[in-house]
Amino acid sequence: MAIVEVIKYNRGPDVFAWKYPSEELGTWTQLIVNESQEVVLFKGGKALDVFKSGRHTLDTANIPLLNKIINIPFGGRSPFTAEVWFVNKVYSLDIKWGTASPIQLQDPKYQVFVPLRAFGQFGVKIENSKQFLVKLVGTLPIFDKENMVKYFRGLYLTKVKDAISTYLIHKQISIMEINAYIEELSAFLQERMAPVLEEYGISLVNFYVNDISVPEDDPAVKQLKSALAKKAEMNIIGYNYQQERSFNTLEGAAKNPGTSSQLMGAGMGLGMGVTMGGAVGGQFGGISQHLNTAAPETKVCPNCNSIMEKAKRFCSDCGFDTQEKTNKGKKDTIICNNCGTEFKNTMKFCPECGDRYNPCPKCGADLDDGVTTCPKCNYELPTPCPKCGANIPNKNARFCPECGVSLLKTCPGCKAPISGNPKFCPDCGTKLE
Repeated sequence: MAIVEVIKYNRGPDVFAWKYPSEELGTWTQLIVNESQEVVLFKGGKALDVFKSGRHTLDTANIPLLNKIINIPFGGRSPFTAEVWFVNKVYSLDIKWGTASPIQLQDPKYQVFVPLRAFGQFGVKIENSKQFLVKLVGTLPIFDKENMVKYFRGLYLTKVKDAISTYLIHKQISIMEINAYIEELSAFLQERMAPVLEEYGISLVNFYVNDISVPEDDPAVKQLKSALAKKAEMNIIGYNYQQERSFNTLEGAAKNPGTSSQLMGAGMGLGMGVTMGGAVGGQFGGISQHLNTAAPETKVCPNCNSIMEKAKRFCSDCGFDTQEKTNKGKKDTIICNNCGTEFKNTMKFCPECGDRYNPCPKCGADLDDGVTTCPKCNYELPTPCPKCGANIPNKNARFCPECGVSLLKTCPGCKAPISGNPKFCPDCGTKLE
């Protein structure tokens, strides 16, 4: 039986836990533990002794629990099997996170649905080595940053969506202003995620939201920015203030006959202003032009959620007839998919938990974000573009009609088209991620 003489760590800095490959040990074996590390010995699936940094000799003096289990004979060295786990307790501050797909949220100020993405990073430190190994690592031979992001992806995505929705809805903050609250959002998220990680022996050192953005080529974003630009231009030329002041003066004079002299003075002043040249006339002409070209009222297509003009009947993206009686077969009340509360389908949010109502265009059931098929009526929802997030009504489309990105999956090696989700290319054998 081969007995290991020296055991030491030989993995990179991005590894949180690593199991030494050999389990054939013996008394007098030298165990080397680096600074900011701990070693946990397992025997028969049970965590026994914990070794701090330094050089340790496995004997009856420093492994009393192990000695009780294997019953080491008096004198001489005795072979035994045990698992040796190295746990890194250094601060890891560069773990990246992000939303894989855009989060559809309604702007509380402008009442439009906008896709939103968020990115950032967080830092952790292993506080309780035994708890971390038993509850999270289990039988994995190694646990690194990739595993950390994978295991807690559902946690941070849920918390990020909840936090951003809370700030938008309850604090009435526009999506265009959300980046001003990144520091508050970061602290808000760290406070809510820390207790969950503590259950696994992990300390959440920090959690940062680095950026919250919306796709520049999204139709709703384009329309919203265009409307804000026109409003800003109107404010710059002084339309809102001067026009309102003139109307208020004339209206007050008309209601009060005693102010006819003021009305006369206002009329004289207006006449003198008009005769002063084309500057004032050009200014008012520009105002009239802006009023005539104001953005039309919009609505959301109930089939693909695209922004369209309120006066139009058919959606330009999916061709849906918005005046057709789509509520046929729908119930007046629906069940919240988050908390199970029953509420009217005319509400936009659940009155119990505040979760946004995401209706199925066919049956009106409340759907989870990201689902492709309604579980109630099996209605297939439009697929979002992986680049710009626009809904693609045609399931067989090869290119996105909004941004033009290719929707075909191809092999990175031979560029052959790939159908389904194979692990390797059927033409050249290249591994597909």
